Amino acid sequence: MQLEQLIKDRRSITNYDTSKRISYEEIQELLDIAVWVPNHKMTQPWRFILIDGETKQKLGEINSKQGAKGAATAEEKEKKAEALKKKITDVPLWIAVVLEENTQMKFREEDYASASMLIQNFSLLAWEKGIGTIWKTNTLLENADARELLQIRPGERNIGLLQVGFIGKEPKVKPRVPASERTTVLN
Repeated sequence: MQLEQLIKDRRSITNYDTSKRISYEEIQELLDIAVWVPNHKMTQPWRFILIDGETKQKLGEINSKQGAKGAATAEEKEKKAEALKKKITDVPLWIAVVLEENTQMKFREEDYASASMLIQNFSLLAWEKGIGTIWKTNTLLENADARELLQIRPGERNIGLLQVGFIGKEPKVKPRVPASERTTVLN
């Protein structure tokens, strides 16, 4: 597939074909390629945590407890808690992308930008193989129990949880505003 078409076709996927299982080796191969991004001073501050099995179940429990607090009745709380747990456990595989935070703001921002490019690379590589992803950022990233479960150390920042699974149903294409409509030429 040509790069231009790959970029235009890629979508954030939340509907997975659960009849197929992704191997950890395949994920590792994609990550090994995805790390080839510009990175100022080659700090390469990232690491990846694959979340599956019992750990995924425990993370679902943490999400359940964290999000169900605001429910008015016990029945609503239970219903909301179960839905929040399923949001985690129904995903075939999760990847936490963790950065060691540089004490210098300039490097911290550049490292985050590099990691963002890495996530895009991973998403495109996965799409090419029929694997869908979506990058999630939410309060679960900073939950103390989740950090402990995922062994995220002090001085590290979880910048995203990637949902990963073979593509089930693709969402519709949403048009993009052409860059030409938002480009200013200063001569």
